[in-house]
Formats: sequence, C-alpha cells, structure tokens
Amino acid sequence: MTLVAGVDSSTQSCKVVIRDAETGALVRSGRAAHPDGTEVHPDAWWSALNEAIEQAGGLDDVAAVSVAAQQHGMVCLDEDGQVVRPALLWNDTRSAGAARSLVEELGGPEKWAQAVGSVPVASFTITKLRWLAEHEPENARRTAAVCLPHDWLTWKLAGASDLSALATDRGDASGTGYWSPATGAYRTDLLEMALGKVPALPEVLPPTGSPGTTGDARLAPGTGDNMAAALGVGARPGDVVVSIGTSGTAFAVAETPSADPSGLVAGFADATGRFLPLVCTLNAARVLDATARVLGVTHDRLGELALQAPPGADGLVLIPYLEGERTPNLPDATGSLHGLRLDTMTPAHLARAAIEGLLCHLADALDALGLAPERILLIGGGARSEALRRIAPMVFARPVVVPKAGEYVADGAARQAAWLLSGGSEPPQWSLTGARHYEAAPTVHVRHAYAKARALAHPDLG
Repeated sequence: MTLVAGVDSSTQSCKVVIRDAETGALVRSGRAAHPDGTEVHPDAWWSALNEAIEQAGGLDDVAAVSVAAQQHGMVCLDEDGQVVRPALLWNDTRSAGAARSLVEELGGPEKWAQAVGSVPVASFTITKLRWLAEHEPENARRTAAVCLPHDWLTWKLAGASDLSALATDRGDASGTGYWSPATGAYRTDLLEMALGKVPALPEVLPPTGSPGTTGDARLAPGTGDNMAAALGVGARPGDVVVSIGTSGTAFAVAETPSADPSGLVAGFADATGRFLPLVCTLNAARVLDATARVLGVTHDRLGELALQAPPGADGLVLIPYLEGERTPNLPDATGSLHGLRLDTMTPAHLARAAIEGLLCHLADALDALGLAPERILLIGGGARSEALRRIAPMVFARPVVVPKAGEYVADGAARQAAWLLSGGSEPPQWSLTGARHYEAAPTVHVRHAYAKARALAHPDLG
C-alpha cells in the first residue's frame, strides 16, 4: 500500500490525514489547535503541524505530502527568511480602507475584475500589504518576500531557507489580488502599487509540480482550502459546493475564468487547471455557535429547538453579520434581529431564525454565482447539524447532498498528493460513500422575509 498525507492548516486547527493513494481509504489521522485571533505568528501553524503529524503516526512511511491552508493570509519574510510580523489572516478587516483605496486607484471594480478576476476586499492579501505599507513602514521595508500560509508551511517542510525556493499553486495564488487566473501570471504592477515595491514571490507550480521533498516524501504544490475542498468532495463541473465553516463559501468548478465587476464573485483558479468562481462570507458556523451560547444549549439541542418552530419562525429574522461581512462588503456591519414579539421571543424561534438567517445569507451567495445547479453539495462543520440539513433544501430550493462527514480540505490535499505520484492528466478517482440526500418543498416566504429585513438593516444594499 502506497500512502499519502494531506494537511489542512485552517483558521482554527491543523488536521493531517494519511490515506491509501490508490483507493483513498483513511489509514490514520491527527489534529492540533491553532490560537484564536485574526493575526497569528506562523510559528504557531508550524508547531500545530508537527503535533498533528505526530498524532497521525509520522510521515516515515508516506510517499507524498500536500499542504492546503486558509487563503489570503499575509506572511512577510525578511532577507534571511525570518517572519517579519504575525500574519494577518483572511478574517482581519483592518485593511478595509486600503481595499477601497486600491479599487479607486486602479480605476474602479471593473478594472480589477479584468486584471485579476476579483475585486479586492479586506480579505485579500494585496489589501493587507497596502495596510502594512501605510501603518508599519519599517516592517514593509524589511519585507523581502511575501507568501501565503500553505506556501510557508510547504517551504518549512522542505527544510528550505532560500527565498527563491518558495512555491505556490494556481488556486492559492488567485486569492492574492496580484496574480491573474486568466493569464497565469503575477501582476507585479499591482503589487508595487500596494506595497511600494516588488518583493520575492513564490513560483506558481502546475497541479502536479513539486517544490521538493520532506524526508523521503515528495511534496505536492499544495493549494488553498476551498480548492482542496473541491478536490476532497470530488466536485465536478455543474456542481455547487456550499461550505459552512469559520467562513461560508459557495463555489463551482468551471472551465473558463470569471471576472465579476460587482466584486461579489471571486474569480479564483482551482487546483486542477480549471477555475473556481467563489463567493465567500465572513459569517457562517460561528452564527450557530453564538446562538447556542446565548441559549445555553448544545448544538444538537439548538437543532431540536429550531425544528420545533415553523418555517419562517413566525416572522423572526436574523441578519447574521456578527463579524462584519465580506459578501456583501460591509466590514463594519453588525447583526440584527427583526420581528421580535411576545410570541416569537422563544428559544425555538431564535434557533430557527439563526439557522434560516445563515442559510438565507448563503443562498444570497449562491444567487451571486448566477448558476442553476441540479444539486448542492453541503460540507463543513456547520453541515453536521441535522436541522440545518433538513432546512437547507427549503431555503436553497434545490436538493442537497451531504457527503459523509470528513476532513474535506485535508482529503483534497491528500488526493493532490496521490495525483503527484500518479502523474495522470486528472486526479485519481476516490469513491465517496455514505452521502445523504435531502429534499423539501421550497419556502419562498423565508427568503422574502430575509430580503425585507436585510433592506431595513442595510438600505444601501437595495
């Protein structure tokens, strides 16, 4: 049996899976926590990765390794390869003003969409580099290279110290704001506009390229977490994947690049040579966490309560912008609750409103993609909720397929590692068993009530 390892270095933790390269069967796994916060020193990721690898039984018998990680994080290195400052993560919104300035300086959203397939918001690496230049000029001066979380971890696994050994892939590079999926090239002019100079950048490897080895194992190029999730669930052209994790995402595998001047859809590349139009929200599973905390119940009990209330929660609507929001671009927004009356001020109504509000928020993201999928693949920690699974087809007005619970990002990374070994034109086919299917009559009135409440809370959205 040939073994491969997949890594998911996410916002909250690091997961490692060891799988059979031919069948995808899970052999063993490990996990370690990351610190909280919207800025984290990369050393914390490295410590967690080593702990997770140890829990997973090590890599001595592994033939290939791939690292997937949270997108966008700004990792700055000095000329000696040392980290300049803690990395600003995707969910750090302090660069919202920098994003607005950059969009204006290039000539508007359409210019950015044409240049790199996406319109920068606070999540994108390029906006964080502008913030660095404006607020920490000495750290900007010291920055000799810029890379992403997965790039840095792969570089560390390779034991490299030379900045020229940094490598990335199309998928993760497409979330920086200074690499074009359409042309496959860096836009160093945009990087210079943001940072005031052009530091060293990782080489963008093809899907089966390799930046080196770690021990006796070959290193795959790795990718961003959403790109790895698409690999992990076996998403095919025509599918839409909705992931409910720390962030919420809706994305689809496409054959051609996209460029949405509205900024709602990020025109990413995927990890196979195709493209991955994606809508990302800041608010997702933590909405459920927060509601369960307010009610003083477990997640299972939250779901039970939600199913006791009728669809639409008798008019109680939650707009779940609890951490600001990226889509729509409202970094300073707060959440709001509408329709509170004596009869709706119950735990069951609030639980239902929280789940429906989250799903309506993600349904808006689906609408932005402009697709009409036959089915929706629902993944992520939030998808473990049985109540959410049952309510999702009502809100999405589509059948919902929930793959068997797993570490889809780490699984996708492992599949990429297996692809590196096989050298084929497409990733190896691993069977996905145990998927559950959900169908229900659409509840159009829930979407209408949500849209009305959202317009009251944020009239500028229309």
